[in-house]
Amino acid sequence: MLGVYASAVHARWVDEKGVTLINAVAVDSEPEIFWRGDGAEEIIKGIELPRGAGQLRLPSENLNGPSGLALDSEFLEPLALTRKDVWLCDLVPYSCRNPAQDRALKNKYKPLEQSFPLPDYSQWKEVPKVLADDDRIHEILDEFRSASPEIIITLGDQPLKWFVRKVSNKKLSRLADYVATDDTYGRLHEIEIDGRKLQLLPLVHPRQAAKLGQYSPDWFKRHDKWKKTTALSIKSMFQDLQGQ
Repeated sequence: MLGVYASAVHARWVDEKGVTLINAVAVDSEPEIFWRGDGAEEIIKGIELPRGAGQLRLPSENLNGPSGLALDSEFLEPLALTRKDVWLCDLVPYSCRNPAQDRALKNKYKPLEQSFPLPDYSQWKEVPKVLADDDRIHEILDEFRSASPEIIITLGDQPLKWFVRKVSNKKLSRLADYVATDDTYGRLHEIEIDGRKLQLLPLVHPRQAAKLGQYSPDWFKRHDKWKKTTALSIKSMFQDLQGQ
């Protein structure tokens, strides 16, 4: 199962009087791939701020682990899979700041650097323009060979564009290219990677499946229908493979 990039541990930053300075700021990369948010409070408590800069607390709303939770409920459970059954990988193995987060940091975090000896937020890398260069593709291929999956599940457009299109006989780079109609979403496609034939199951990003932030209602509806219908037949295939 191939995603895009790792999530971050988010905290709420309050001043010495408990007044919120920033509602949600990324303070670390997720401790494990597709993290479900467990242990967030302990991670946050372990991060010390400069004297006088206040403290970090859990965010007011649950911003830690939503993609990991969505992975379980929206993808694995409909297929009767657990994390022990699957290979999990991201194109980018560390958390990144997207343009919206970059703007928020410039507006809210940057001014505070003048008052406190804070880390330069640019240490939190931007989303790279190339999500998987040749070296990273080779690393993913090594993981792929070790896991030797019979079915590879991609989450969203980017894994198709940056990995599947480059290493397989399938040259389509968008999820929409695999979906001619609503009824053809979430179907299996035979592909060949590294000289081995297997099945590709292109699905939406967890953001779409679980309505996280900005999402497409159309893709949500397709995935919701897939969970209730098409996933049942694919689940049987997984169960047959597990029984071999």
